[in-house]
Amino acid sequence: MRARGLTAALAAAVALMPLTGCGQPLDPIERLGRKAAERVGPEGAQEGGKGGAPPARVPVLDRVPTRDRVVFLTYDDGVERDPRFVDMVRRQRLPVVLFLTDSVLGPGYGHFARLRAVGATLENHTLDHTALRGLPYAGQRAEICGQQEKLHARFGVRPRLFRPPYGTYDATTLRAAGDCGISALILWRVSVDDTGALRYAHGERALRPGDIVTIDTDETTGLPLRERTARLLRDVEAAGLKPARLQRYVSPPRR
Repeated sequence: MRARGLTAALAAAVALMPLTGCGQPLDPIERLGRKAAERVGPEGAQEGGKGGAPPARVPVLDRVPTRDRVVFLTYDDGVERDPRFVDMVRRQRLPVVLFLTDSVLGPGYGHFARLRAVGATLENHTLDHTALRGLPYAGQRAEICGQQEKLHARFGVRPRLFRPPYGTYDATTLRAAGDCGISALILWRVSVDDTGALRYAHGERALRPGDIVTIDTDETTGLPLRERTARLLRDVEAAGLKPARLQRYVSPPRR
């Protein structure tokens, strides 16, 4: 199975759904992310890119156009600290994508190092889980580029995928994300709620090839995250689909 390259036609607005999760910065190297703000001038000062080139833009996706019978499993913010979830990812070799927010994680980065070690991919969900739509370019770039730096400092990775907090964004978000090295802005067509039920943002009310699925990580109510994921996997199998690694379909190879 090989991923297909994206075209400019993929850049389309999709239905937005709220996400939860926000906390206070607890990380001892929190200042690293703030360097991004120091490098950004007044609003719009860097929107034109280097040498007056047009601003970078990225496609917006809630599903991937593919004939491969695959879906993509994504999680936001903290993700349950249950070691059984780590073991589930390891045993089943699940190609999960974790969109991480620095202020939500606090001292929990070690948990995500373990998840990464068993095959999870770490991507960008901003420094502070701030709703980006309507913010000036400097603020949006600081949130996105700042988390790029944090994840690079912690794990040696520079994410190519980005999910905006609460699923909200605007044209400035797309420019800032592109300028921070992001290849695609990732939303979702399907969500799994705290009972394990599937919810559809739009379109057919059934899992389809290429669907991006987000799994609710709120542990205050409902089923544990491990059980929600298990129920989703049963639904995926019943639909004749299987999980695949999102980055192979939407992120160009690194040079």
